[in-house]
Amino acid sequence: MQVKDLGEFPLIDRIKKRIRTTPALVKGIGDDCAVLKFTKDKYQLFTCDMLVSGVDFNPDEDPQLIGRKALAVSLSDIAACSGLPRHCLVSLGIPPKYPVAKIDAIYRGIIKLAGEYKVNIAGGDLSRAPSFFIDLSLIGEVEKDRLTLRTGAKPRDVIFVTGSLGGSLKGKHLKFTPRIKEARLLSRNFKVNSMIDISDGLSQDLGHILKASSVGATIYEGLIPQSPDCRSLKGALSDGEDFELLFTLSLAEANRLFSRRISGVTPIGFTTPAGSGLKLVRKNGRTETLKTFSGYTHF
Repeated sequence: MQVKDLGEFPLIDRIKKRIRTTPALVKGIGDDCAVLKFTKDKYQLFTCDMLVSGVDFNPDEDPQLIGRKALAVSLSDIAACSGLPRHCLVSLGIPPKYPVAKIDAIYRGIIKLAGEYKVNIAGGDLSRAPSFFIDLSLIGEVEKDRLTLRTGAKPRDVIFVTGSLGGSLKGKHLKFTPRIKEARLLSRNFKVNSMIDISDGLSQDLGHILKASSVGATIYEGLIPQSPDCRSLKGALSDGEDFELLFTLSLAEANRLFSRRISGVTPIGFTTPAGSGLKLVRKNGRTETLKTFSGYTHF
């Protein structure tokens, strides 16, 4: 059997079953960040992301924006856990004939964004590689009472998203704003039951919450906010690379959020009991069952 025959998420599950951890690890494989014991009041967050030329960006795209994205995707993971970023390591795989000027521009992008979010670039590694890639590891921290994970959604939660979805390859995938500020505001003012960042598409990433929390969901076509570059509902559901937050609140907390008139967040549906799957109510009232893992996968 080859990896392409198994698929990305079954491969992750296969690896997860073989891993043994110590009590120092509060949350391991299966969420946006690993969660580690840290201080009396805080957890440490640890995440990493790899960007490969020809897969996560095109070689002819602006190298400064490629560098920016390398850090931004990990910042988005920290946001999904309601944390604050602190320190990163940057490792590069570089073909021998790769232009040094591009490396300089990539680091300009990383350094500029790191400055905006007060992230220390603490080191990294270099290696010869057949094609260019960036592997960035990021450490953050979060107060214990503000940690948000994919688990915790309950039936009758209201499902929200930040921003708008779809069409990210028109440019948003390189220029998106990691939702650190929004996540911190939400976790400070509301009891967020579950949260994830939308990297692989709304339906797939909502599917991760449903699986982790053992619930189903119903979402409404007419409520899903589509970006100006989104061509269709399918794009909003499965394009990926939006890096918006997808989260759930109890009905009482959702009503509190509505009363506060907080901008930039949109309710798109509600969670349902376990076993009910993911349903989409179309504008004409017809209900469809969606595949929960219909977004982007590497294999």
